[in-house]
Amino acid sequence: MSYVYETQRPNIFTEEGQRLFLKIRDNTQALLKQAGAVRLQEMISGSCGDSWDMLACVDRMVELGELHEIRQENCAAQHRVFVANR
Repeated sequence: MSYVYETQRPNIFTEEGQRLFLKIRDNTQALLKQAGAVRLQEMISGSCGDSWDMLACVDRMVELGELHEIRQENCAAQHRVFVANR
């Protein structure tokens, strides 16, 4: 079984999922302010929980229009790069 955002998405809306989402979002915003772009592995660094839920938190930020992914060929999930969507 592999990661599917639509399957993981409901987990974001639990109490635990919201805490995880906010922690990752706060970390991401700080990193973007510092560097302008950030890799997924740094976005989720320091967070604890299901790795697929962490990926779903990042994909939720994209869905909300907060982030834009810089598409790359043959890129591992942890090496995905994002910038603020302005």
